[in-house]
Amino acid sequence: GMIPHKTLSSGINAEYGGRLASVIAKQLLNGQRGVVVRCELLNVSGAFYRNKLKYFAFLRKRMNSNPSLGPNHFRAPSKILWRTIRGMIPHKTQRGMEALNRLKVFEGIPAPYDKTKRMVIPSALRVLRLKPGRRYASVGRISREVGWKYGDVVDKLETKRKEKSAAYFEAKKKLNALRAKAEAGA
Repeated sequence: GMIPHKTLSSGINAEYGGRLASVIAKQLLNGQRGVVVRCELLNVSGAFYRNKLKYFAFLRKRMNSNPSLGPNHFRAPSKILWRTIRGMIPHKTQRGMEALNRLKVFEGIPAPYDKTKRMVIPSALRVLRLKPGRRYASVGRISREVGWKYGDVVDKLETKRKEKSAAYFEAKKKLNALRAKAEAGA
């Protein structure tokens, strides 16, 4: 999903990697700021095993004389999305660089963004885009199996955040009920 006020905060719920990336790339080039949270929940089409093989094929592409000079094979889901978006932006031009600098990507929902309103990009939703019965894979799972080490940490922090957010929501519901009662009495 993406945050309004010229900042798009996209909180991902079963959204589709490439489609989400293309929508965000276009918004960035139009001068919008973008924050994408919960990248580990992204989906890509195709069976998990096939996508894992694709990633391993990508890992084999390296510079023979000095592999540390690139290509860089990012393992984290947020970085995988970031690289996908970079591929849709003319990132070697000034305009493209500025567009990419307007983008932030995160696993989970870190501190400032857990309090902001998030939006989903409907045109990227798996439910609306993928034919039922077709296979898909989670980027988070692919990442874990190719060497991303922080999956469990993110899970733990997300569980904590969800508990806090649920408690806040309950308190807010009570407050609203009291307010409604007071207004009815007034």
